[in-house]
Amino acid sequence: MVDPVLIERILGEIKTNIEVLKQAADIDWDVYRSDLRARRFVERTLHVLIEACIDIAQHIIADKKLREPASYRDTFAVLAENGVLNQNDLTKFEKMASFRNLIVHYYERVDDAVVFGVFRKNLADFETYCDQIVEHLKRSG
Repeated sequence: MVDPVLIERILGEIKTNIEVLKQAADIDWDVYRSDLRARRFVERTLHVLIEACIDIAQHIIADKKLREPASYRDTFAVLAENGVLNQNDLTKFEKMASFRNLIVHYYERVDDAVVFGVFRKNLADFETYCDQIVEHLKRSG
């Protein structure tokens, strides 16, 4: 059985980090480009958000004995295949995993505009993910 307490704790961390990023209104494009600490704060917080989403996915996959994902991207596909995530939103979640791989493995080639764009335009994707996980937990009892 999926441990709802664990999932809810991780969901709480995700929501807290989303709020922290939303409250960072002082980090505009000029600050982001010129302040290394601001860049690292945004990159690391986004990284933590994505890792938390992957952790939830992996927990559900293991608990329900679903097929083993071939990659982090595939982790979200497994959940979509099994009705945990909405198939229509799968591309958003797969992009999260790709973005994670970029900032973790290709950090020397990270495009500041891409990271800043995710920071300013894609936080709702994390909220969508949380909402779908919560709905799944409700359906699962």
